[in-house]
Amino acid sequence: MTNARELNGGTRNGREQTNFVTETRDYIVSAIDGVGDVGRATVDAVSGMLAHSIKGTRLVGSELLGLVVDTITGAVHAVADVGGEVGGAAKSIMLGALKGTQQVGKVGAETVSTSAAAVVKGAFEVGGSVAEAAKGAVEGAIEAARDLGMSAEEAASAAGSGAIQAAGEISSNALQQVQNVMTKTISGVKVVIKEPFRPGSRNVDRAQPRG
Repeated sequence: MTNARELNGGTRNGREQTNFVTETRDYIVSAIDGVGDVGRATVDAVSGMLAHSIKGTRLVGSELLGLVVDTITGAVHAVADVGGEVGGAAKSIMLGALKGTQQVGKVGAETVSTSAAAVVKGAFEVGGSVAEAAKGAVEGAIEAARDLGMSAEEAASAAGSGAIQAAGEISSNALQQVQNVMTKTISGVKVVIKEPFRPGSRNVDRAQPRG
């Protein structure tokens, strides 16, 4: 299996990125297909895959976040491939991604936000509910908050901001759905978006689901 250690100087080209997403999907499919506790299996598979891929690499900044995004994308596709509900699995995928990254380095608000965005975009790609995916991403961030050294409110804010940003890049309809979810209390936490979403910053209707 390709892992980040084999990538040139810590950077990845398009082919390597595509291969990694595919290999992640296949690995997670094998880990969750037919198991009793899919949620726990998903957390463990995503966490283990990500920690293994990052460990020993020189990936930092955007390259590291790119690896996190690719892992989450592969996980979302894996859940869809085994007939699971992506919205329902979003919390486990988010939790696994944050746990895996935390094992090999500190996770900050940017990682939480980027991970939530990847969950929402992945759900859209496979025809899942972006609203449920966004909610699950925030739930996962809240559950992981203590281990990340963040408050539940900080984690929820970061995840909510990422989810809204991603939805805005998908379509105005997706944005409205996610914004509606974020106005409600999630896991007992009120989601406060600290950086207001600016309509002019999104590329509405440009994102398309992959067939």
